Amino acid sequence: MRILLAEDDSVLADGLTRSLRQSGYAIDCVKNGQEADTALSTQEFDLLILDLGLPRLSGLEVLRRLRARASLLPVLILTAADSIEQRVNGLDLGADDYMAKPFALSELEARVRALTRRGAGGGAAVVRHGPLAYDQVGRSAYINDQMLDLSARELGLLEILLARAGRLVSKEQLVDHLCEWGEEVSNNAIEVYVHRLRKKIEVGGVRIATVRGLGYCLEKFLDPGRPTPDTGVASK
Repeated sequence: MRILLAEDDSVLADGLTRSLRQSGYAIDCVKNGQEADTALSTQEFDLLILDLGLPRLSGLEVLRRLRARASLLPVLILTAADSIEQRVNGLDLGADDYMAKPFALSELEARVRALTRRGAGGGAAVVRHGPLAYDQVGRSAYINDQMLDLSARELGLLEILLARAGRLVSKEQLVDHLCEWGEEVSNNAIEVYVHRLRKKIEVGGVRIATVRGLGYCLEKFLDPGRPTPDTGVASK
């Protein structure tokens, strides 16, 4: 999941960025409202964490412009503990949740998980694909009830493929969702992540097919004893 963090307090921003990256999220951080508005206008994100006290353009104005573009992006606003009026205004403008500073990182991460799950369609906490089960809240994956040892990038890749199971996902889409704004990631790196994830899930008969020159597809699950139809895609 790709998150935009708009926070001008560099110490808080660094702490949030490190914590969320360790949890497997791709984080882009901006320090003023104008940069936030530009990023939201030109890039795709799964969640906005928005400080209302931003310079150059207030957080409330960033939120107003976002909703004026008919965006349904989930928004978690950060406010000072005594700014009740700001919190009310933010919710009225379309924010989904708020947290008053100071706050516990564990609570923020729990709210982030809830909002990103809601933004993805509010489906069940556990997504199943044959013998593969993915816990969206705990961000853990299992094959036949055995937990898989997946890196943060591999978890992010699995999330994207599960959300589009049976459909093509291009390398460009993978880069957009897995990598931070401005981060240089080669096609070879994406291929490495796919190769590592494929080796870990194929033991249960779950296949990631390669559509040559286009991208990847998590195939609809078939029982191992049934023949696999000729789809015209390669699995290596």
